[in-house]
Amino acid sequence: MALTCPRFLLPGAAVNLTLVTPEKAIKLAANDFFRQLLMEDGMQRNLKMEMLAGCGAGICQVVVTCPMEMLKIQLQDAGRLVRQGSASAHSSSRSYTMGSASAHKRPSASLIAWELLRTQGLAGLYKGLGATLLRDIPFSIIYFPLFANLNNLGVTESTGKASFAHSFMSGCAAGSVAAVAVTPLDVLKTRIQTLKKGLGEDSYSGITDCARKLWIQEGPSALMKGAGCRALVIAPLFGIAQGVYFVGIGERILKCCE
Repeated sequence: MALTCPRFLLPGAAVNLTLVTPEKAIKLAANDFFRQLLMEDGMQRNLKMEMLAGCGAGICQVVVTCPMEMLKIQLQDAGRLVRQGSASAHSSSRSYTMGSASAHKRPSASLIAWELLRTQGLAGLYKGLGATLLRDIPFSIIYFPLFANLNNLGVTESTGKASFAHSFMSGCAAGSVAAVAVTPLDVLKTRIQTLKKGLGEDSYSGITDCARKLWIQEGPSALMKGAGCRALVIAPLFGIAQGVYFVGIGERILKCCE
């Protein structure tokens, strides 16, 4: 009997598959650019400059990350609202609204994006930009210096590079540590970017308001919800990305296209 993945596990997958590649490309390329800019040949061991380069990479990537996360969260949250019977529950004043013609359509990234652009303009896709920056900048500040130092341990004199396996494991380890470290910020970002609210759920006026209500109503442990799942997802994602990047597959493809 063929095994199939339950459909409720897949909402938001298409958005991730489409946008995660340019997101990671921007993140890795921006980090290299800032390393070269700040550290002569980009190979010096300077923790402060490595952290600053990571900060620049985190700022650059949100151009793609923020709308990607917005659409993914709405798709993943749609089923929960239907099960609660609150598809028509009151939304925050800044949430998108579905017209009568689209109210019965299956939620899709293109439909949600169109409704956000129609009702709120480009700002609708970038709701929660501050919270996204607050998460992605610390992540990159932790991740890139940690990866660089771990990966450097596997560099061989003959090739001047680490093996794919070592780069992969370095990416996994650094990604896991960074993901867990910024989990509280990710929780706040997700709460803020959830546009449709279920019955009895709070709306938030900003990052401080969200953090205060979460701390009072659910306790400090709520800030670490999903830490394990984030580590499981981020570890292989960055392991593969850094492994491929450092092996130089992208450079070879570009040379073939020239």
